[in-house]
Amino acid sequence: MQYVSTRGKAASLTFDGVTLAGLARDGGLYVPAVWPAFTLDKIREMATLDYADLAYEVINPFVGLTVGEEDLRTMLRETYGAAFRHDAVAPLTQLSDQHWLLELFHGPTLAFKDFALQLLGRFFDEFTRDAGKPITIVGATSGDTGSAAIDATRGRENVRIFMLHPRGRVSEVQRRQMTTIVEPNVTNIAVEGTFDDCQAMVKDLFNDHTFRDQVGLTAVNSINWARVMAQVVYYFYAALRLGGPDREVAFSVPTGNFGDVFAGYVAKRMGLPISTLVIATNSNDILVRTLETGRYERGEANATISPSMDIQVASNFERILFDLADRDGDRISEAMQELSKTGGFELTETEHQGLKDLFVAEKIDDNETRIVMGNTLSGCGELIDPHTAVGLSAAQKRLGAYEGPIVTLATAHPAKFGDAVFEATGINPELPPHLADLMEREEVFETIPNDLRALRAIILGGSSE
Repeated sequence: MQYVSTRGKAASLTFDGVTLAGLARDGGLYVPAVWPAFTLDKIREMATLDYADLAYEVINPFVGLTVGEEDLRTMLRETYGAAFRHDAVAPLTQLSDQHWLLELFHGPTLAFKDFALQLLGRFFDEFTRDAGKPITIVGATSGDTGSAAIDATRGRENVRIFMLHPRGRVSEVQRRQMTTIVEPNVTNIAVEGTFDDCQAMVKDLFNDHTFRDQVGLTAVNSINWARVMAQVVYYFYAALRLGGPDREVAFSVPTGNFGDVFAGYVAKRMGLPISTLVIATNSNDILVRTLETGRYERGEANATISPSMDIQVASNFERILFDLADRDGDRISEAMQELSKTGGFELTETEHQGLKDLFVAEKIDDNETRIVMGNTLSGCGELIDPHTAVGLSAAQKRLGAYEGPIVTLATAHPAKFGDAVFEATGINPELPPHLADLMEREEVFETIPNDLRALRAIILGGSSE
């Protein structure tokens, strides 16, 4: 399997290369040169597999020869073994005759990011074992990626990780899951700015090739292809347990950076019958506006009770645009340059129609999110976090449009957003036992302005002053 950049200028790489590179050297994102696809008969054969064995079938075409079969199977069994607190790994909970929740919060940091990052940490070990030089991870998080990445890489001999979060714009549990990890290879950084500011600094570092090579820079954000690849598995897992591939399943996906819903698109490209993908956003609605108007244009990032989605520039949108533009790298480069210069760009009629053929989108504000959290508890007995509530509300608006099941991705444990859950339901959700003392643990982190020079200084071992 070869991978190409969405901007068409960087050299193609194999899976190990794209995993360690993160962002392509031309500023683009890597995607497979050709989408692998399964027949319906092959998908039917997967229906009885447990999560780890299903993951092997889905992931192996993307990995190719870079990891041996038995080594990959071992990685997957270790990843989706003891660290996940439910035997099913990603259990389904029925809410009504048609509507289901896919619980993706049973991993070590209580969020869907664990599905990819626990595996990515093992890939880093595999691909750096003989390198003789550590890699440097610099990532930006709106809440969940940071804790999942730190948990997956803490203490790893060949990895340094620097994780940026927007100061005051993540929940206390999210922050503490990062800042209470005290390991020599972990540095947490609070940035005086938004997630988009953090993400922009990370991309600026990757586009400085001298610095990138000097520190061995790589990424754990969903700009890293391995992140998206691992998330494809749970779409297959859910659909197969609900009658797939012999009936279509719809998915409602709370999303900010477009990575999780793009994984659903990949599953569909691989042959999984998906009737539609619902993009569920909070008031940071760039994706909703794009579907409505055909113009991708960032606005001001609003702080909400679903902070992991407080994003105005969805990095993975570049990947879907690449396919919609018939894989024209020059077109993508021009669009991204226009976004950088003017804050937006127009989709062509073909691109806009292609997007509408694949996705629908719903914007859910904080008030509606609270109402859905309360109603889900009183009506179904399920306590959900605000991000899941955004997805669930979007799904409810679409229930009448499809005959088959619709699955809402439950992306985080309610205890990660205890204040918002308590306000909406009157219940203060408890953290699982392994995190019960989280609020008593000591925090260690640095605070910097929204200044690339300050970030460089910390990574190079100097002062942020």
